Amino acid sequence: MESTITIENVVASTALATEFDLVKIMDSGLEGAEYNKTKFPGLVYRIDNPKAAFLIFTSGKVVCTGAKTINNAHKAIINLANKLKDIGCDKINLEPEIHVQNIVASADLKTTLNLNTIAIAFGLENVEYEPEVFPGLIYRVEAPRVVVLVFSSGKLVITGGKCEEDCNGGLRIVRKEFDNLGLLC
Repeated sequence: MESTITIENVVASTALATEFDLVKIMDSGLEGAEYNKTKFPGLVYRIDNPKAAFLIFTSGKVVCTGAKTINNAHKAIINLANKLKDIGCDKINLEPEIHVQNIVASADLKTTLNLNTIAIAFGLENVEYEPEVFPGLIYRVEAPRVVVLVFSSGKLVITGGKCEEDCNGGLRIVRKEFDNLGLLC
């Protein structure tokens, strides 16, 4: 049975302005915003539709995290841009260039795996496995450039992709490698 990925998190960044006055944004009544300069240099703001969280910095840069799709990350950033304009922020870029920084996806191979066997079979070149430190095997795929965390339960976490196809490619490579080793039923 073919495994499919589930996108868990999309991290995207953009510049919505050349600078932000974070205290002014807090004072403007951006509901649910948190800003404590002594704890973190950015303002944290969460929204529910689409579900996402933002880190807003004085540089005008914004990081969006928590979206479940690339499209939702884009929608969330555009919604934020409009909200900031509505509360009086000057010179907001309403059509920003948005860059996907990271996609985290999960998959299930639906079989149990012996991580010691995998670590030995793969050698040390692209694999790290130290069960005393971390319960999963870390497999670095060169192309697409992703990292796959492999757990003995057969569950995978694929991270580092810039698009959904990167994550699917990482899953295909791991499935093929494991199949070639006779590890998949």
